[in-house]
Amino acid sequence: MFAIPDKTFTILDMIPVIIFTVIAYLCGSLSSAVIVCKLLNLPDPRKEGSGNPGTSNVLRIGGKKAALMVLVADALKGFVPVFLAIAIGIHGFYIGIVALAAVIGHVFPIFFKFKGGKGVATFLGCSFALAPIAGVVFIAAWLIVAAIFRYSSLASLSASLLTLIYLTVLVKVGYFIPGLAILLLIIWKHKDNIQRLKNGVENKLEL
Repeated sequence: MFAIPDKTFTILDMIPVIIFTVIAYLCGSLSSAVIVCKLLNLPDPRKEGSGNPGTSNVLRIGGKKAALMVLVADALKGFVPVFLAIAIGIHGFYIGIVALAAVIGHVFPIFFKFKGGKGVATFLGCSFALAPIAGVVFIAAWLIVAAIFRYSSLASLSASLLTLIYLTVLVKVGYFIPGLAILLLIIWKHKDNIQRLKNGVENKLEL
């Protein structure tokens, strides 16, 4: 039997967890940036700009409309599988695993040679599904940090950290381990940005 703070799971209970974990990974593996750019006849974001298939790079190469489409699609990749998993009764640590799978799919997409984005927007979508206020916290933190420091990477890292704290302290402690894994993955994907921030050469947002 598998125990979490608020519920005890049997082997049979694990079947929907496994199914939704796989579904979440496959949803995450749909690279919104690549798909949107192809639909709009824009350059492949993996080959242009920073080379990262994410919202910020699409903003650079395709403008605000394309970037917004990517942001929404990436967020939905996290929101939909987590929301549906919660709807059928998956909770606590195990719903955190489903969220982690969605972010892993975004970072390592099976449909795109395991070369994906940084997972921030997908984590945002997961946060809204886990607790709507957590999503609001994420957006508010991102906007405040971006407005003050004008660094997208710093805003993303700060928002991810604050959202994890909110989710584990004020929502459910069972989210901590998978949430920490998501945060560490996001930090790892931002390692080049962090180095540029240290060196004072990170690109600033044009607000």
